[in-house]
Amino acid sequence: MATGQLLEDRYGTRPRRTSRRAYWILGACALLLGGGIAWLGYANLGTAPIQTQRVGFENLEGDAMSLTFEITRNTPDRPAVCIVRTRVRSGAEGGRREVLVPPGPATSRVTTTIRSGAEPVTADVFGCSYQVPAYLSTDLPPSG
Repeated sequence: MATGQLLEDRYGTRPRRTSRRAYWILGACALLLGGGIAWLGYANLGTAPIQTQRVGFENLEGDAMSLTFEITRNTPDRPAVCIVRTRVRSGAEGGRREVLVPPGPATSRVTTTIRSGAEPVTADVFGCSYQVPAYLSTDLPPSG
């Protein structure tokens, strides 16, 4: 028996080394996967296409409140819908309303009146979207 054969029998064969090419391929795959995850995070958690800020609110007679808010859109040539609401003393929602914001300037002020089920203490904008329901659209076909 040769000496080399005795050593292999005693210690086994040397493990095969991974080539440098495999490391480069794995590194490239990891970079692509990381880039994809970063892009998805930015697309889903990045800046909102519509931003709002409450400018003021005022109590009106008959359990109603007037709300003025400023809306800034990244696509001002599209109509938007904003949901506004009032809150009562307990913190519960007292009233809610959808407001159509027609196409116009990138930043505009909107004033609306919200009816409430009890005396409102504050009002705010719940959220805005470009997905305007058909019943709010101003370009509905004539009924006939």
